[in-house]
Amino acid sequence: MRPSVFGAMDGLVSNFALIAGVAGGNANPRVIALSGVAGLAAGALSMAGGEYVSVASQRELAQAEIAVERGELARHPDDERAELAQSFVDQGVTQELADEVARQISQNPDRALEVHARAELGITPDELPSPRVAAVSSFVSFSVGAALPLLPFLLGARELVVSAVVSCVALFVAGAVVSTVTARSWWYSGLRQFVVGAVAAGVTFSVGSLIGVAGL
Repeated sequence: MRPSVFGAMDGLVSNFALIAGVAGGNANPRVIALSGVAGLAAGALSMAGGEYVSVASQRELAQAEIAVERGELARHPDDERAELAQSFVDQGVTQELADEVARQISQNPDRALEVHARAELGITPDELPSPRVAAVSSFVSFSVGAALPLLPFLLGARELVVSAVVSCVALFVAGAVVSTVTARSWWYSGLRQFVVGAVAAGVTFSVGSLIGVAGL
């Protein structure tokens, strides 16, 4: 839930700010709607592409480290078994029991690799993140958030105030939802997200208004 909510908030804040900036410089609803659609598409694709590359790189790095560990297990099985036993001792297990557990684990190469990778690298070979899943999730969550400030204009609204009300309510709700995975109260998280989004939109609206007045 956490990455989905954060992705949606990113889309909401960025597209709300973009729409506000365009509205500040040009009050034509069609221009505003077009800008919002472009912002949604560009932002969602950028998020998806960036997440795909990031997670793919992370996965490839993990696979390279796992390959090194697999090689160490094949070349130096006794040293790796002793290292595994020592890790158990460091956690409070007696030396005799640690040696026996390490011996039994080492009898299964795949299991030994999994235990070593988890203990030494902090990763599980069979549970590496999927770049495709990460990309799709980022694309969908960003798109949902970015669609909220745009929706009023697509439904016929002609004033920014309608989009602003929808966006501010959504910002507060999204912030409140985030509080379920943090130690903050729902009203604090909601208000904080509302303020961040409102300030971003206010600044871009002011910039758009200045540019519009200047005729640039």
